[in-house]
Amino acid sequence: MLERLKDSLINSPVIKRGEYNYFIHPISDGVPSIDPHLVEEIAEYILQITNIKKIDTILTIEAMGIPVANALSLKTGIPLTIVRKRPYFLEGEVELSQSTGYSKGALYINGLKKGDRVIIVDDVISTGGTLLALVRALQNMGVEVTDVISVIGRGDGYLKLRELGVEPKILVTIDVSEKGVEIKDAFRNQ
Repeated sequence: MLERLKDSLINSPVIKRGEYNYFIHPISDGVPSIDPHLVEEIAEYILQITNIKKIDTILTIEAMGIPVANALSLKTGIPLTIVRKRPYFLEGEVELSQSTGYSKGALYINGLKKGDRVIIVDDVISTGGTLLALVRALQNMGVEVTDVISVIGRGDGYLKLRELGVEPKILVTIDVSEKGVEIKDAFRNQ
């Protein structure tokens, strides 16, 4: 399973950003072009590992979670909500601060209310900073997070989510060195 995703990761170019080995991939960067067959493979797999009937909204964070979350929305007919990087000043808008290994900023949640059940779909989890802040904000809003799914995992940031009672599902876990991308693990639907 997920052979197209694993092959594309192994063949990803790696560049140095300071001391950091950064992999470039369509799912995490939108570069090179996003293969619709890759997105379809990922969406189909997510549908196998989550109970989609128990959610009201598919939630993703701007920007690179959008292709996969949109595919899920189209396949299921479940609405898609995008956590944005700018405010819209709508009634009920919730602002949260997020911090990753390389950036800090605010995110804005609109269109959710207490009792909503969501699945969070994201492209990459590395430090866990963004997802941690998002899950906390949703819990404070009274929104039920039924699942957190990341297409790619790098590092141990996912462990922070466990402190909030969330067990993230990471489709493919990787390690990145100057030699390239190495597949460490792939999610197994048990």
